Amino acid sequence: MSLVTERPGPGAARPYRFPEVVRRDGVVAAHLPGQALAVAILLLDAGAGREPAGREGIAAVLAKALEEGTAKRDSAAYALALESLGAELFTNVDWDSFRIGVQAPVDRLPAAVALLAEAARTPRLDPADVARVRDDEAAALRMDWADPGPRAEAALRADIFGRDRRHGRPLHGDPDSVAGVGVDDVVEYHRTWLGQPGTLLVAGDLTSVDLGALGAAAFAGAGEPVAGAGGPLPIEPRTDRRVVLVDRPGSVQSTLRLGHAAPHRAHPDYVLMTLAATVLGGAFTSRLNHLIREVRGYTYGIRAEFGQSKRFGRLLVSSGVQTAVTVPALVDTVGEVSRTAVEGVTEPELAVARSWRAGQLSVDLQTPGAIAGALATLVVHNLPDDYHANLRAALLAADEATVSEAAAKHLNPHGLTLVVEGDAAVIRDELVASGLGEVVDAQL
Repeated sequence: MSLVTERPGPGAARPYRFPEVVRRDGVVAAHLPGQALAVAILLLDAGAGREPAGREGIAAVLAKALEEGTAKRDSAAYALALESLGAELFTNVDWDSFRIGVQAPVDRLPAAVALLAEAARTPRLDPADVARVRDDEAAALRMDWADPGPRAEAALRADIFGRDRRHGRPLHGDPDSVAGVGVDDVVEYHRTWLGQPGTLLVAGDLTSVDLGALGAAAFAGAGEPVAGAGGPLPIEPRTDRRVVLVDRPGSVQSTLRLGHAAPHRAHPDYVLMTLAATVLGGAFTSRLNHLIREVRGYTYGIRAEFGQSKRFGRLLVSSGVQTAVTVPALVDTVGEVSRTAVEGVTEPELAVARSWRAGQLSVDLQTPGAIAGALATLVVHNLPDDYHANLRAALLAADEATVSEAAAKHLNPHGLTLVVEGDAAVIRDELVASGLGEVVDAQL
């Protein structure tokens, strides 16, 4: 028996290949040879962006209520039907879409898709079940909002986009908006938005799968397509920084959320913006994490990223620091955003960002569920079928000049909103004296 005295070096990276995309009669599929577990997702234009004012969170309530049985079977019988196939039902709501999916062995996928369609098109929506789901969601949000973070996030979103706009309020609503959702609201939301055909996404070994039959099962009984929500919203850059204070009396830490409006997901600069944000704060080796964590010791971690949907986007920087270093941490954070916007990135930093992002892409897109999610990105954002096949190459080909140009174009340090959730009595005066921007109290 011998010991290895030197660490082995990494092997050569294997070629990355995204599966060929197949489109057929409302079905968008990816063939994964030998993958016996398949995923099918009914993708509907019924995301949170469609919710009425004052009822934010209604889509999330409906998503949970779909698991409570159908017109044909009660919840126990429906669960038993899924389990008999070795299938699992899942739902997801984001700004742009409402997703109802099943994961099942590929040879049982037709029956699983039929059950998916049963839940999507003819849910039971028993008033007692809907009320219970709604109350559970509201209670979960109340617990979540008792912790640091959600109120700061809500304050940031409201300040960037305005509370009068749906995307200026939390994605899944707040405790009050969800508690105010009525059973009739949920039934009407289902009738209005889940009757559309949508798009069926399929990922798995398609050798013996009849995509036409899957589509027919998923779209049976569907009505007309809905009108689109509209194109990307205009970006309204600000030239004045603002500090929004969310009071959390007695807190020994300050929760920090910084951001500003940014382009939508399908913007041509997406790859360049992603790499610029990675250098700034998207990885452990980033500028922000190095300075705020490693050099200053203010935090366990800080992150910066561009969050983007179909119609809007934003820069988000998030962290938590001890109350005593709130202002120094903010000053340093704004300084790094400014430095990245003015000076751009360096080639050594970019080399790390390129390698990490390209490698992470290969790791992330391995399972049928991840591939189906990537197909959803194509559909929602109207991207070409070869987008993911070319994405890794695009990440690796980005150069210092173009990424630096994107940083200068899309980082707006002078228009940042700085949200601080902490003990206002302790930190207010220092925030005012810092000169970071006008200090205002959050209106939540």
